[in-house]
Amino acid sequence: MTQNIYDDPQFYKGYSQLRRSVEGLDGAPEWPALRALLPDLRGLSVVDLGCGYGWFCRWAQEQGAGRVLGLDVSEKMLAQAKATTSAAGIIYERADLESFDLPEASFDVAYSSLALHYIKDVGAFVAKVHSALKPGGRLVFSTEHPIYMAPSHPGWSIEGDGRETWPLDGYLREGPRTTDWFAPGVVKHHRTIGTTLNSLIRVGFTITHVEEWRPTDEQISANPHWAKELDRPMFLLVAAQRP
Repeated sequence: MTQNIYDDPQFYKGYSQLRRSVEGLDGAPEWPALRALLPDLRGLSVVDLGCGYGWFCRWAQEQGAGRVLGLDVSEKMLAQAKATTSAAGIIYERADLESFDLPEASFDVAYSSLALHYIKDVGAFVAKVHSALKPGGRLVFSTEHPIYMAPSHPGWSIEGDGRETWPLDGYLREGPRTTDWFAPGVVKHHRTIGTTLNSLIRVGFTITHVEEWRPTDEQISANPHWAKELDRPMFLLVAAQRP
């Protein structure tokens, strides 16, 4: 089972104060780049894998999506998502992304923001997503960049929590990495870019875009401290399609 760290009171309190938690999609600096990878959602069926507070689910509904399903393992996150959602056409369900099931060929778009690094078996995950997508359906996701995950100590973060940069440690040694982030013992699963992309190819996805995200010049001008993010990529953004 995926570690349900978001239901830990100490972790949840810290995470809820992040800019992306307070401001939603507009508070996530990588959102414009992710948004550019999405198709026109009008009339489409969409699943958000690791929906958190439901920010993307509500945005997708506002864009005209015909059906939106948000899945998350955290009861606290889902409770907040439901409390802040009034529009029809959005369903939230509790699901472990290590063992979830979706009907075959039932969605046009699968979206996932910063959830993949919590999943141990990426191959099984992308196989289920591939099966759940209709032919021509798209998967768009972000994950912590493996270079960002590889340090043995936390790296500096654009979230503004004051962490400092540390050298790489065992980039090619894949597996769980335990860090203290808002709460002790947060487990994330480090894997190389090659492992992630080859997992997609192996189950039949066609990869259409890969981006090692960086702040734009405009973002750095507005937030000069983000210039540190040019030292190493923080996020990996990927778009893929089921033929």
